[in-house]
Amino acid sequence: MDLESFKQKLKVYKKEDIIFTSHAEIQALARQIDLEEVKDNIVNPEKLVYAEEEIKNSSSEKYECYFAYEEYHCHKYILTLNRKVIIVTIININRNWQKIIEGKK
Repeated sequence: MDLESFKQKLKVYKKEDIIFTSHAEIQALARQIDLEEVKDNIVNPEKLVYAEEEIKNSSSEKYECYFAYEEYHCHKYILTLNRKVIIVTIININRNWQKIIEGKK
């Protein structure tokens, strides 16, 4: 799935549809990432620069997503989509995220 199609897919969800695992909540707290900001990124994915499907099964889809803020700052979310958006983990990346993404292509 291309990036623009994935962004459109995320836009159908509302903030109420987003669920954080306890692991994701702990990681956000430890990394000083606001959960409301994460929700905003999901429902309005303008900062989404890369998404890759990890595992697909019949009931859900798992993605690795990068939301860029600056050249050397982005958030990486691992999320699962089914009827809800389940945020599995949140990582704050403070290095050149473009090099990370180029290595995945």
